[in-house]
Amino acid sequence: MATVVAFPAHPDDEVLHTAGTLARAAADGHRTVIVAATDGLMGAAPKGSEPPRLGELRASASVLGVVRVAHLGYADSGHGKDLYPDPPDRARFMRAQTEEAAERLAKILREENADVLLIHDARGGYGHRDHVKAHQVGKRAAELAGVPRLLEATMPRDAVSRLVRLARLLRVPLRYDPETLRTAYSPREAITHSVDVRRFAAQKQAALAAHRSQVTGTGRSAQIFRALVRLPSPVFGLLLGREWFVEATGTPPTVHPAADLFKPAAP
Repeated sequence: MATVVAFPAHPDDEVLHTAGTLARAAADGHRTVIVAATDGLMGAAPKGSEPPRLGELRASASVLGVVRVAHLGYADSGHGKDLYPDPPDRARFMRAQTEEAAERLAKILREENADVLLIHDARGGYGHRDHVKAHQVGKRAAELAGVPRLLEATMPRDAVSRLVRLARLLRVPLRYDPETLRTAYSPREAITHSVDVRRFAAQKQAALAAHRSQVTGTGRSAQIFRALVRLPSPVFGLLLGREWFVEATGTPPTVHPAADLFKPAAP
């Protein structure tokens, strides 16, 4: 059995692109771990208690069968043109030294003897600065810890466009920039793994619902999350029942992506 570690930038990032894969791996008897780069907070962390969003991450992880949740200790950097000053108690992830953050992650990877590390893709999906930073940190940490396999959680750009059209038909509110979508995520030919996780759609949806502050809040994703958690499970599976990865270990492009995370793509 393998140990699979997911490294999302924020609590809730583990859901949309890797939750089904983590649930499937756990159901197959593999050890699954989530290490969040940030606690999802823009301001000072509460004293004497865990940041609420980390508690939500633990609830999400429990639904997915994840056995350990860890946190690198950084603050959210926010998404927008301005990078605000650091909170008084910790650095924003974007201001962290890549080598320092990578060593924090590598320490956990060594403790877990990780076989597989799941990270954001090089574009950070839609370009969030913390996602891009997490890609850089995750890639370096895999080198430091000697993790055998590194996979980038992503989506094919044409699939993103189809999901946008389907979401509009289902009246799921989306704010998107068509120009950004043309360069977001990954080209279809770069995808090495396409994993069917429809069997775990109910778990994935429940994991998303566990992030209550994001579902009930006023953030840019809140309306989308609310709409997704209210969908019938089969419809949710239709929208988010497949997860894609790019093998980051020199695997050449393929037209036959593997259907299983633990199997190589066919040439």
